[in-house]
Amino acid sequence: MNVMQQRRAVLLFGIVFLYLSVVIVQAANRLPGEYEVIKGEPSLHTPGKVLLLEFADFYCPHCHLFERVVTSKLTEEFGERLEVRLIGFPVIRGKLPTAFEMYEQARAMGKGSEMKSVLFRTIHKEQIHVLDRGLRSLLLREVGLDAKTFEDGLASGEPYKALEQGIAWGLRVQVKHTPTVVLDGNLRVSNLDIDNLRTVINGILEKDKKT
Repeated sequence: MNVMQQRRAVLLFGIVFLYLSVVIVQAANRLPGEYEVIKGEPSLHTPGKVLLLEFADFYCPHCHLFERVVTSKLTEEFGERLEVRLIGFPVIRGKLPTAFEMYEQARAMGKGSEMKSVLFRTIHKEQIHVLDRGLRSLLLREVGLDAKTFEDGLASGEPYKALEQGIAWGLRVQVKHTPTVVLDGNLRVSNLDIDNLRTVINGILEKDKKT
């Protein structure tokens, strides 16, 4: 083997070694379960806690089912280690944005989770789709919110702005259907089976323990 061949062999070995090193590092950082990293989106992860963003439509029956069967169980299982946050993303045509505005205003007043449950129940179980002021007063009493403060907040337009921001966020991460789940702001989980979600969430929390 002449000098030129030796140099080529050394260069080839270096390239192969570098490639294998990258593959090994990527494999080590890979979380268990099915998910994909959304390019260009920053991580919103807080050590010891996973943020589950649920892009959903209150009028979507699949979203109601997901809320009742999956997120409720995950919340019960992980407790304070999991924050579930609904991002309003209307896909059902012909519906007013009132439900989404009510949710955003309740969230601003610290009762987003409670309002979310009440809205899903009212729309899907009780089949009430017109959320007028009279009905709102009953729901607010159930959730435990001051009616005047709530209505003033709705009238301010801020809840609608929050809805628009959520829609823009969903379009940016290419939400095509509801529900769509994104973990920690940049991990899209297409397989919404509860076992897969549990696996990915556990993987994130276990990784936190090692860092």
